[in-house]
Amino acid sequence: MEIDTDRIDDAVLALLLLGLHDVDRAWKGFDWDTLDRLHQEGMISNPIGKTKAVEFTEEGQRRAEELFRRLFEKASP
Repeated sequence: MEIDTDRIDDAVLALLLLGLHDVDRAWKGFDWDTLDRLHQEGMISNPIGKTKAVEFTEEGQRRAEELFRRLFEKASP
């Protein structure tokens, strides 16, 4: 699979707005409310805690892979 990094950059740039503060600064992580919703939907482990990572559930990983391909895979010529 060839990855379209321009689309990834666009998506990350847009997602950084979720953590916007002090007019032009953004947290490097994702919005806590978003992570909580993903946890409530059963896509990831509980995001609350000192670790900087969450674990995918089986369904969450399947869905993430599906979305990644749909959003970021380059179209074949």
